[in-house]
Amino acid sequence: MEMAQRTDPAQEPRTPLSRERVLRAAIALVDEAGIESLTMRRLGQELQVEAMSLYNHVADKDDILDGLADLVFSEIAVPSDPADWKTAMRQRAISARDALLRHPWAPSLMLSRARPGPATLRHHDSVIGSLRAAGFTLVMAAHAISVIDGYIYGFVQQEINLLLHTPEQVAEVGEAMLEQLAGEYPHLAEMITDHAMQPGYAYSEEFDFGLDLILDGLERLRAARRRTLTRRQTRADKSTSTRRSADSVR
Repeated sequence: MEMAQRTDPAQEPRTPLSRERVLRAAIALVDEAGIESLTMRRLGQELQVEAMSLYNHVADKDDILDGLADLVFSEIAVPSDPADWKTAMRQRAISARDALLRHPWAPSLMLSRARPGPATLRHHDSVIGSLRAAGFTLVMAAHAISVIDGYIYGFVQQEINLLLHTPEQVAEVGEAMLEQLAGEYPHLAEMITDHAMQPGYAYSEEFDFGLDLILDGLERLRAARRRTLTRRQTRADKSTSTRRSADSVR
């Protein structure tokens, strides 16, 4: 009876290098070790190839960074229903926050790239299109994107840098602080005792509260703009009707 031949792992065919494979390896590396760990040599080691082989698929490290930013943008849901802009913007904001928390190194990188990739361009075009289809003027759409994105990136940065993430951590630190705070800082002590240390409290839930404020404010501005346009159109129609009546009398 013949024994089955064993396959030497070293002789197994390797998956060919491609730009996609290089970028996927790079994002895995920086997720694990941070953006400062990314070098062509280290990336080559991760892929088990010589660093020079990477240049057949990427121009340089900057090209990789551009690609990483585009990969993260590809993970963010883009608006799909232009008629319901608030739902679309909410889903997009939540998806963006989730993607940025998965890749804590990404916010500063995504805001600093000068050569946006196709996923980045598609994302921004879709967001603008959703707002424009909902009746936002071009200027108001720019304002809306600025305030929403500023909120998303700012909130995520706070979450990333927050030392206390779980209710247990808040309670442990809060109890240690209360004795010191109670006399001199009563309002802060009240916030910790009656809010932050209450069962079920999670700082992450503040994101929805702030997002609702922004979307509700934008909706009021959008509605006011539509009312103004309607009134202008009504006046224009009346003026046209009056002129036609005068012309018919003549």
